[in-house]
Amino acid sequence: MASLLLCLVLCSYYSIVHGGGDDSFVTVPTSSFEPNPVCSQERVHRHGPCAPSPPTDKPTFADTLCRSRARLNYTANVAPTDMRSHGDVKASIPTHLGSSLNSLEYVVTVSFGTPAVSRVVVIDTGSDLSWLQCKPCNPGECTAQKDPLYDPSHSSTYSSVPCSSDPCKKLTADVYSNGCTSNGKQCGFLISYADGTSTSGVYSKDKLTLAPGVVHTVSGLYDGLLGLGRLSESLGAQYGGTVSYCLPAVSSKRGFLALGSGRNPSGFQFTPMGTVPGQPTFATVKLAGITIGGKKLNLRPSAFEGGMIVDSGSIITGLPSTAYGVLRSAFREAMQAYRLVPNDQLDTCYDFKGHKNIVVPKISLTFSGGATINLHVPNGILVNGCLAFADSGLDGTTGVLGNVNQRTFEVLFDTSSSKVGFRANAC
Repeated sequence: MASLLLCLVLCSYYSIVHGGGDDSFVTVPTSSFEPNPVCSQERVHRHGPCAPSPPTDKPTFADTLCRSRARLNYTANVAPTDMRSHGDVKASIPTHLGSSLNSLEYVVTVSFGTPAVSRVVVIDTGSDLSWLQCKPCNPGECTAQKDPLYDPSHSSTYSSVPCSSDPCKKLTADVYSNGCTSNGKQCGFLISYADGTSTSGVYSKDKLTLAPGVVHTVSGLYDGLLGLGRLSESLGAQYGGTVSYCLPAVSSKRGFLALGSGRNPSGFQFTPMGTVPGQPTFATVKLAGITIGGKKLNLRPSAFEGGMIVDSGSIITGLPSTAYGVLRSAFREAMQAYRLVPNDQLDTCYDFKGHKNIVVPKISLTFSGGATINLHVPNGILVNGCLAFADSGLDGTTGVLGNVNQRTFEVLFDTSSSKVGFRANAC
């Protein structure tokens, strides 16, 4: 299927993502954690396991978490309050965990322009504008990527958006405007991200092709981003405002991105969708309770009053201080057989060396309306040996449901009905 992509960027953005005696706990082999990615014979990433020479600028896990923490800190400073009906799936493509890129974000391969040129892009429910690094780009302005910069002059379907047009005026209303270029003829845009990076360029149209089965392995740096937020500029809005995806637990598995409706109309648990005042991009849900190791944590509803942004672009789930402190204590108690180790970004990390198997407590999140998700064990709870939760700030502030907790669920955003759905074991 094809659609019109409404933005191509001329500058840069850098993205940095059973069994047991007690059914409240799961015994898992340490080999079941996110494995080392398999080498691709077609493309080799400069940070990947098949690189011809040792990388000198490979991002560390701490670097990745630092970017995620910056995003979490940003969203924690906004406070929340309150897509269209299902139709046929308009497009569905595989998603992959970007672990071979050391990012822990999720990517899809799509094609741009006519003739079509494939590119790897991050999927992000916390962004509206979609973009791609393009020519021309001055030295130092574009981030290094495996694929060549996209050249819009080679596409017969490319055109820039006029500065006097309604779509350009809408950018100003949604705080994405960056004035006009080329003597006032072309519409410019600017996006600033929570980690301090930004991207700018010419707001443009070109053909975007979403085809099933185009991704088999993840390789190469990201070439751009697909914005799946709530505003009219997002790709999801062009498909009736209904978007769903499933994020795989490990890089050897494939998930999917579906535009137009859910992949499967049955099997969802729904919870009301809220919004963030002054931040209409974000969709929120309200947590009602947390269960760990079969025991519901003793937390008042006021602990979750700020709601949680459902964000595919954040790695770690952020909980307000009271809720996080109680969860952390319960998790540490359940994991006391393993040695805690220091980490600059997360405070509950373990050394599992020497253990062939470990016992992990199940964690369930219950949302308003009763929707309950049982997090994948172990890769929906632990990331690089660390509890995939963090303190997002004072009670009443907005939290974040990060992509680690979302793994293996189909997450459906339906703006017309103002609800978010979860379907278990979808990928």
